Amino acid sequence: MNLPRPEQLLPEMAAALDHHLARREILDPHFIGIRTGGVWVAQALMQASGRDQPLGILDVSFYRDDFTQNGLHPQVQPSELPFEIEGQHLVLIDDVLMTGRTIRAALNELFDYGRPASVTLVCLLDLNARELPVRPDVVGATLSLAPEQRVKLLGPTPLALELQALAPASN
Repeated sequence: MNLPRPEQLLPEMAAALDHHLARREILDPHFIGIRTGGVWVAQALMQASGRDQPLGILDVSFYRDDFTQNGLHPQVQPSELPFEIEGQHLVLIDDVLMTGRTIRAALNELFDYGRPASVTLVCLLDLNARELPVRPDVVGATLSLAPEQRVKLLGPTPLALELQALAPASN
């Protein structure tokens, strides 16, 4: 399978995002990337659209509903939101949308900081493997992978996508 190249997707995503925000009459949104890949995509999107503003960073590890199954990840870092959430229009950015659980966790965390006016979801890739009813407003590409395949975003610069095979489960 040939994976799309992020540098080809990002200009189209930036244009689609600008169109979406203009159609909704959102003039001054705040951008938030989900650590780690979502932050890289957010930085690249902001650069592609000529935006120079503070970027919020979410680490949703503690908000995951599978946290007890996965255990504490040694690289958990605090979220950084250099602006108010209450009443603001937010653009939430992630690299790969798979099950929807990361986005659910991100929304839970954001609402702990306040009630936003709106949240626009942007994802570089949608893997069509959702377990929750979450759909991006702007997406770079949609892929369908075999159950044993995953996609990993490498970065921060240059951004690249890597197809990975999961090891078979041992009995």
